[in-house]
Amino acid sequence: MSISSGHNAFRAIKIAHTFIWAIFAGSIIAIPIFSLMNAHHIAFILISIVSIEVLILIFNSMSCPLTSIAARYTNDRRNNFDIYLPEWVARHNKALFGSLYIAGIFITVFRWTMDHV
Repeated sequence: MSISSGHNAFRAIKIAHTFIWAIFAGSIIAIPIFSLMNAHHIAFILISIVSIEVLILIFNSMSCPLTSIAARYTNDRRNNFDIYLPEWVARHNKALFGSLYIAGIFITVFRWTMDHV
């Protein structure tokens, strides 16, 4: 593989990783919003979709599978070497969005329960 094709592959992985991250981050942020709008069915669908990603992370030692693929193309191991995010976001990504995800689940379950009492 030429250096140019390796660079292109690495860049494609970073773009894909960033795009997938944006979908999941957006879903996590949308969960409580849909619940507050009484669209609990959409919130539960988003919770289920994000749960699949959580299981993938759990079974991959809490790392995105794209990280290990990107690592083949560089020796850089900064927190954001494999994604187009600021380093501090990449460093705190799991804690930040994990907390928002758990909060979204609690909000959705609480609101859904209150609507069905």
